[in-house]
Amino acid sequence: MFRLLSPRDICNLSFCCKSLYDIANSENVWLDQCEIVKVIPSSEIVKWRTGVSSYKSLCRFLVEVMKPLVGVWVYHEPDLGNVVYVMPGFLSVVGCRIIPQEVGPLGIQEGRIMWSPVFEIICGFDGSTKFFLHGRDRKHSCLYPGLVTVIEKSCNVLSLEVEPRLEKTSSEASRQGLFSKLSCTDKRNLVELVTNHVGLHVSEPLSVKLFPTRREDEGMLLERRTMLLKMHKFGENWKHMNLEEDGLFYNPKQIDINEMWEKNRCVYFEYIATDEEREIRYLNRQAFSSGDTFGLSLKGSYTDVFSHLGWPNINGDDFSLYKLPVNNPMNDQEEYAGLWGGTFGWPPGRCDEDETGNAFYLLMLSYEKSEKNNDTPSLEPFPLDADGRDFEHSYTGRGISDGYGFRYPGSKPGSLYVISDDHFAFVWHETKHVFTLKRVNLEEILKKGLGLVHGLVNKMPQEHTYMVRATISLFPLHKPNFLLHSTLCYSTLCLCAAQQ
Repeated sequence: MFRLLSPRDICNLSFCCKSLYDIANSENVWLDQCEIVKVIPSSEIVKWRTGVSSYKSLCRFLVEVMKPLVGVWVYHEPDLGNVVYVMPGFLSVVGCRIIPQEVGPLGIQEGRIMWSPVFEIICGFDGSTKFFLHGRDRKHSCLYPGLVTVIEKSCNVLSLEVEPRLEKTSSEASRQGLFSKLSCTDKRNLVELVTNHVGLHVSEPLSVKLFPTRREDEGMLLERRTMLLKMHKFGENWKHMNLEEDGLFYNPKQIDINEMWEKNRCVYFEYIATDEEREIRYLNRQAFSSGDTFGLSLKGSYTDVFSHLGWPNINGDDFSLYKLPVNNPMNDQEEYAGLWGGTFGWPPGRCDEDETGNAFYLLMLSYEKSEKNNDTPSLEPFPLDADGRDFEHSYTGRGISDGYGFRYPGSKPGSLYVISDDHFAFVWHETKHVFTLKRVNLEEILKKGLGLVHGLVNKMPQEHTYMVRATISLFPLHKPNFLLHSTLCYSTLCLCAAQQ
């Protein structure tokens, strides 16, 4: 019966009487609730229980933090490599930036992907949250502790902010939202100022090993989590402290904000701004500066976001990630929906270890309704040696070949060949170039990949992060009245250049 109730309903039920209280707080009831969330396997739930006080505490973290955040997120200019996949770590949620790269000799699904950690939210013993931003200064890897202010269940924008706090009051509701009213320059200066104050230098084990890949990793990751909890509570003195000891949290910090306002005065703004604009900026600064201390915070909220060709219209002036909707296969009519990997070349994913592979692409496939019946088979034979593969279906369509920055793409005719339900090939009729697609489990690939110690805080050289975006236009499928639409995010080579 309790499996039919939500966690909120179970909590309310526990107030009815003592017998229901005992049942509603039993481990078995909350173990079932953890499994119902379906964000981590049942075997992982049992392992994670060793690091929390109860399954109820674990369920709190899974429902309030992990379920809303897991998925694909993009940052300002995602075509420059700012694509982040949020996934379960070990008693944590980790945001991994996928680094532009090439497909290795093992292919897409069996290969390894380079990634770097962007942020991490640790589950406390009681299910509470501890936020860390990952990054680097000039010499060292750094962790920047902060607070999670709110994560809405249907959040699609994840924002890094600086939060003012008053030490003499327990209510901080009136302080929230002040950061968003500041100018872009003020926001940028504040984030830089606070990260310089709260940043902690860490060794490689604390910044790289985030996922258990072997049974013996679990003990090391539990030890790492204890270190992070101590760092969040005691700051740079964490090595000499125990979690059971009383002490102030490292976040937030006392910072002279007014000195920063004066130091970073924008003469140009003062010159071109109207009296009203200058007054608004002054009042916003004064309201924000009234806090006693300042610290980093993470806020997950829902906002109506306009999209163009699959990409959300991103405000580049904010420190925000935007979530991309991933349509997983729900029925026979949408069997190809979901996340795919792709690359140019045939046979797919084949290259020698000493050769440079083709660019690795991420594709989001979804369906759009059409008034026309697009069940049009292709009569074009596959132009290359099939390498022993049989094609289940082939259909006519069009694929991107040129366009202005791929915002307004042009396309040319081609054929889509279905090798299996998780393996496609698209061939342009004119050039005979082949683009192969393979359904991917990005979480499993990232776990066995290569984690590098930098996030979005530091800027990578432009020549190593160049990415472009495109849309493969409307592949007809064998399901009537549906079209296959995909948004691509890929690296190193743009589509038109790869076809030359």
